[in-house]
Amino acid sequence: MSGLKEPEEFEPEQGSLRLASPDDNATTADWEKATAAVLRKARRLGDDDPDDLVWQKLTRTTLDGIDVPPIGSRELAGRTTTSGRPTRAGDWDIRSQVTVVEERATNEEILVDLDQGVTSLWLDRVDGVDLAALLDGVLLDLAPVVLDGHGDDTTAAARAFIEVLGDTTPADGTSLGAAWDDDQLVDVARLALDAGTLAVVIDGTTVHDRGASDGQELGWSLAAGIAALRTLTDAGIELDEALGLMEFRYAATDEQFPTIAKLRAARRLWARVVELSGSELTQQRQHVVTSRPMMSAFDPWVNMLRTTVASFAAGVAGADSVTVLPFDSPLGVPDALGRRVARNTSSLLISESHVAHVADPAGGAYAVEKLTDDLAHAAWAELGRIEADGLDALDARIAAVVAERDDQIAHRTRPITGLSEFPNLGEKLPERSAYPTPHDVRRYGAAFEDLRGRPADRPVFLATMGTVAQHTARATFAANLFAAGGVTAEPAGATTGVDDLIAAYDGQQVACLAGTDAAYSEWGAQAVRALRDAGAAWVILAGKGDVGADDSCAVGVDALTFLATTREKLA
Repeated sequence: MSGLKEPEEFEPEQGSLRLASPDDNATTADWEKATAAVLRKARRLGDDDPDDLVWQKLTRTTLDGIDVPPIGSRELAGRTTTSGRPTRAGDWDIRSQVTVVEERATNEEILVDLDQGVTSLWLDRVDGVDLAALLDGVLLDLAPVVLDGHGDDTTAAARAFIEVLGDTTPADGTSLGAAWDDDQLVDVARLALDAGTLAVVIDGTTVHDRGASDGQELGWSLAAGIAALRTLTDAGIELDEALGLMEFRYAATDEQFPTIAKLRAARRLWARVVELSGSELTQQRQHVVTSRPMMSAFDPWVNMLRTTVASFAAGVAGADSVTVLPFDSPLGVPDALGRRVARNTSSLLISESHVAHVADPAGGAYAVEKLTDDLAHAAWAELGRIEADGLDALDARIAAVVAERDDQIAHRTRPITGLSEFPNLGEKLPERSAYPTPHDVRRYGAAFEDLRGRPADRPVFLATMGTVAQHTARATFAANLFAAGGVTAEPAGATTGVDDLIAAYDGQQVACLAGTDAAYSEWGAQAVRALRDAGAAWVILAGKGDVGADDSCAVGVDALTFLATTREKLA
């Protein structure tokens, strides 16, 4: 701050700093020993298993087949072969997505957004929209506008916007928003060069919304970007001019570190493409949108948490523009509350948490650097497959990823809070008007949402065995599982034996025993027989055991198959 040069003679040699106490200096073996003790206590590691088995037990594999170890290490980070860091300096652009329902009403929403912190606009579905009415009062030299959803005539929509622009010098980042494969891409690009705007959006969210993995989204975006460059340069537009017309759009999920790594990898990958093309304009302009598929129409308030994590990750990863989708967007057109929370999410991260004050704060972290490098290699390999086999083959690979993710969600190893975990059957969802043109999105929790949207007409009898303290763990597990499928559970309460259970039973078609292993051994089989004699057509056991039940539910069960069977028996 004083302008004096830092005295380099006082700077320690890299890697030479030590913690204050010798007791704080732990080795890898120390960590393995402490971690193994925890896993043995949780019965995930045997007494005779070596401590270093913790790496295998705790390493998870992404949908791209990348192994992510439990902690990063200098050794792993030292194996990276790609380089490059985000360079955004200062605040990111807070970009609001604008869904046009009626021009004048939407214009009022736009002006409120801009007055309350939004710095740019993303116009969704501009086909047939009166842009002059929609953008009335918007200072187009200060607030960038990005067009989307042009309809069949992209050039006409672009010309309409340029007419509204008039003699105004457009704000940096303004884009006519043509897609990479638009038949009118070259015409739009020439309009953009004359008007001083961007022309092309390489929208990776189109494959993300279909269920693509991070590596597939990156690989697709590279292929689309290369195709756009070829189209523009083949039409006589200079390479550097073509590069200057492009913006990339990616999705940010609530998986914080994979999102950070994906966006960092995207910059490295595009820089390599540009380098091989013979240009020095290696910077990639990124617009990052919080993921649509990760959101849920049920318990939509949890979407606020998801989008906060996603937008944090986008900002940390150096995104130039960030769009936080409103928490109520899965329900329909967002209302004023949804829009306010969305724009304030970025404002709070920037102005109160000061996330934007440091460039690439995750850079140098061993785990982040390794995951960035791994994702870059996975995406480059995906690009090679697309170039060799075409986009139809990519569709098949995306379908395989969707199937794998769906299986994880069904087994609840990839939980969705408020939907597959901790559902609230008594919630009253906010009412929102339908979108004029809905987005083609398959949400990750679509199968559970389908069950919740068709609640079962009849409840399950929760045959709780023993005191509340004795049965509450399994009863809670079972009740939450049933609720995830739109099924209500009616508990018996505290019981001391079969007579108490039958006294609480009210003729439900399906009954589920919930108690301790000791209770199951003592009177579980007797309870099953008594419930069947009383009229239960299907008896389930919460947990594991042999009591003669028809089905069971425990950790790791395929919840969707289990719930489908249960609902069938209830019907």
